[in-house]
Amino acid sequence: MSNACVGVIGGTGLYDMEGLSNVRTEALTTPYGEPSGEYLLGTLHGVDMVFLPRHGKGHRILPHEINYRANVWGMKKLGVSRMISVSAVGSMREDIAPGKIVFVEQFFDRTKNRECTFFGDGVVAHAYFADPVCQSLAKSLHEVATGLDIDTQYGGTYICMEGPQFSTRAESRIYRSWGVDVIGMTNLTEAKLAREAEMCFSTMALATDYDCWHESEEDVQVEEVLKVMAENGAKARSIIGAYVQNIPEETGCSCHASMKNTLLTPKEAITPEVRERVELLLGKYL
Repeated sequence: MSNACVGVIGGTGLYDMEGLSNVRTEALTTPYGEPSGEYLLGTLHGVDMVFLPRHGKGHRILPHEINYRANVWGMKKLGVSRMISVSAVGSMREDIAPGKIVFVEQFFDRTKNRECTFFGDGVVAHAYFADPVCQSLAKSLHEVATGLDIDTQYGGTYICMEGPQFSTRAESRIYRSWGVDVIGMTNLTEAKLAREAEMCFSTMALATDYDCWHESEEDVQVEEVLKVMAENGAKARSIIGAYVQNIPEETGCSCHASMKNTLLTPKEAITPEVRERVELLLGKYL
């Protein structure tokens, strides 16, 4: 059995994890403020799990209001080494029908008002981000989904918009011309922070609708998004459950050393206060 601790950040339609044993909750205060809520901890098929609903209990936090730094820092503090981000997305391609799950490889950033790094304010580090997801984790999850006969795709690009409004038709057409596959409002920021926290990261993008480029479909309606996402939640739980039953002992990736040689601030120039703030993230390099 692997010693890995798996973290799940759930979005619309996935607010908890069924089947957990030894369940407890933990509230954390982080150097970056308050997370979206309490973390749910437990074991699933003998594997340690940590779950957090990114929009908070009762879905009360908009995408641009989420304290992504606190959420991811908390996952790191609780021992998470592999993080799965489950998210509702709009489809930008005809063949990605509502209900399909995409394990994306790439992101394109269209956000405006996000705190997306743990660093700054006295310490400078630049994470490598050419390949923003852990391909080992993403491929493992895709293989599990395929084995469960779930309609899924490995690869593709997720364009992350600011929100909370959906796209205009002009925006949707332009994004589609860029060759992106799905559109959402959250996962890129989590991917950036997971890389800085040296965690394996994969997005499970669950298509709930065609974005408004698809003029033969009705424009995006929140009620329909929620309905399809609720149905997709069962698929996400099935995939996660099957993954942890046969979790690989090692990922064979370099995610857990991704910040090596990225620190530019001389160690002697880092104040004790700053060092304390980044100790969880950079301690082994200081």
